[in-house]
Amino acid sequence: MSITGADFISYETSQNMLELLHVNNHRYERVPLSNALGRVLAEDITAVYNDPQFPTASMDGYALKHEDLALGELIVLGDNPAGHDERRVLSRGESIKTFTGSMMPEGADTLIQIENVTFADGKISINETVARGNAVRPVGEGYKAGEVLIEKGTKIGFAQIGVMAGLNQVMVKVSLRPRVAVIATGSEILDLGENSDNPAQIRSSNNYTLAALFEQAGAEVIQLGTAPDDKDAIMKTFENALESADILVSTGGVSVGDYDFVKDIIPRLGAEIVYKGVGIKPGRHILVAQRGHKFILALPGFAYSSTVTAILYALPLIAKMLGKKAPYKTVAAKLQEDFTKRSRFTEFTACNIVVEDGEYFVNFRGKKVGSSAILTNLLNESALMVAGEDDKFLEAGTYVNVILLESF
Repeated sequence: MSITGADFISYETSQNMLELLHVNNHRYERVPLSNALGRVLAEDITAVYNDPQFPTASMDGYALKHEDLALGELIVLGDNPAGHDERRVLSRGESIKTFTGSMMPEGADTLIQIENVTFADGKISINETVARGNAVRPVGEGYKAGEVLIEKGTKIGFAQIGVMAGLNQVMVKVSLRPRVAVIATGSEILDLGENSDNPAQIRSSNNYTLAALFEQAGAEVIQLGTAPDDKDAIMKTFENALESADILVSTGGVSVGDYDFVKDIIPRLGAEIVYKGVGIKPGRHILVAQRGHKFILALPGFAYSSTVTAILYALPLIAKMLGKKAPYKTVAAKLQEDFTKRSRFTEFTACNIVVEDGEYFVNFRGKKVGSSAILTNLLNESALMVAGEDDKFLEAGTYVNVILLESF
């Protein structure tokens, strides 16, 4: 059977159709802040007050009126520790020893650090002056009341945890993790721990690779292991998976071989095929289907192909269900060497990404050229370079789009 570009929809069309699919992205739960790391916010986090709420010392020193520095010597009224509800009002020629994080006394507009003065007999002598407002955090320096600090759809990291702790956010509203069932099909597949005397069988990696990929993207994974090339067995496994999963992802069985059963089983499940076959390399036999609010993605069996297509088609669905704005980050990068595209399709090539002076560069050092089975090409902080259908030979210095694989 000959394969031509006319047999497939374009990559751009497939992505547009994926974007138009309706998903249930309004499911959420509230979890304790300490359990929110890695989850996706289901609401904006908005400041309810200014930070700081009053002028605050940012160093240890003496609070005073800036104009009084010209006096050369000031009386010290006492100490103002952090957390102290300071009520004293400074008059001319007075100062108060004030510590980092303390409220500035009323009447003071400047803090002179300890090393700039000499203290003796209840007074400080000014050895070196400072600018007006020195070492004083103004009201709202960190954020102002009503300001959206963290947007809905943000993946919660250490900084988000810290900001929400500062807001006394005890419970956090987060999107429910979509449940993704993963299965590798094929009688030639050996699951982890299985033994065989048949050298033609191969060790399964797809279901473990994709499970890790989806968990990293914020999903809850149902690991279904492997299934042989048996229509009834695959049908039963798929049906059971769809009872609890939002997305079912399978690898293998979608091409044109005699034992590629998955493509025939999906319609029997009552699922509507959104499309089958996209003009991409690797993975052009990908199939996307929908049954109600559930989705089925049938991916190729080769390890590199299944991983790339999972990134391109499963991650956007997961992101939509989580309410995230984008499934991954794409950047423009400059080729450090010539590149020749190997097919007429849109290609996704494993590459090395280098950042120099804030600019991204791409090269292919250490990347093997061969079949779509070489998963090791994605090791060592690799990325995916995108070459469009119309691209053929790209000279060094050309800008290309690159999907960053560490941005899920």
